[in-house]
Amino acid sequence: MKITMRGVRGSIPVPGPETAIYGGNTTCHQIETDEGDLIILDGGTGIRQLGNELLDKLPVTCSIFITHTHWDHIQGLPFFLPLFIPGNNINIYGCFDPVYMKDLKAILSQQMEYCYFPVRECELNANINYFNLREGEKIQVGSATVTPILTNHPVLNYGYKIEEKDKVFFFTGDFELPSNIYSPEDVEFADYQKLVEKQQKIFTDFIKDADVVIADSQYTVEEYIVKKGWGHNSFESNIDLARAANVKQFYFTHHDPCRTDEQLDAIFDSLKPKFELASNTKFNLAKEGTVIEL
Repeated sequence: MKITMRGVRGSIPVPGPETAIYGGNTTCHQIETDEGDLIILDGGTGIRQLGNELLDKLPVTCSIFITHTHWDHIQGLPFFLPLFIPGNNINIYGCFDPVYMKDLKAILSQQMEYCYFPVRECELNANINYFNLREGEKIQVGSATVTPILTNHPVLNYGYKIEEKDKVFFFTGDFELPSNIYSPEDVEFADYQKLVEKQQKIFTDFIKDADVVIADSQYTVEEYIVKKGWGHNSFESNIDLARAANVKQFYFTHHDPCRTDEQLDAIFDSLKPKFELASNTKFNLAKEGTVIEL
């Protein structure tokens, strides 16, 4: 299994000299199985360059798994050129929206209405199939198995575990570990804490002993205090998660759009003493263009 990071920025693309090292494209990861199957996680702006490169390998067959439909995770799809070419076969998986009662195809098609984009979804020439996933539903993509798990975010969000042979990779999408909404002095605190701990254990068990985890780490612990409930995790919480799940390699991603390369390096350096808390884990900052071979 080969994993290539195509976009690691959160919220909005931020190209420029201050983000040139870690990258300014929004979320997209490319996974190639040992048998040559192509899996793409999310369609942020990082998917555009991937699509350009795939033009040398026509016809394209791939499976795109969308964690959630916030713009920074789908805004690159209209610029993914394989969608425009006859003979390509593209399966797109993701969540049904129970709030607005829209399926995945309806949501992605609306992004390509004429008021937003000059080409409608119905004018795309590839063979495109849409699938609304349920949590825990296993999807076989060639030699790999992809399993979604719901995570905590202001819209339904799937984290995806990809397994091939004895290798395990997991990507969180956007997520925030669940926490208690009550104060310790509230009578509801104890019961709700049991629910929080149960949900945290389900998530930790799901990624237990993973070879590689790429996880939303948008905030420092100080920033998280005022941004709790926004749907993003902190670096420090993810160090605890890596320890609890015994993850081998852990990559901090979804870099804040206001964060420069220099600031990311400074945060990472400040965290190094805390890495000893998860001594079995190797920590890294996600970087556009990084290739991981398992």
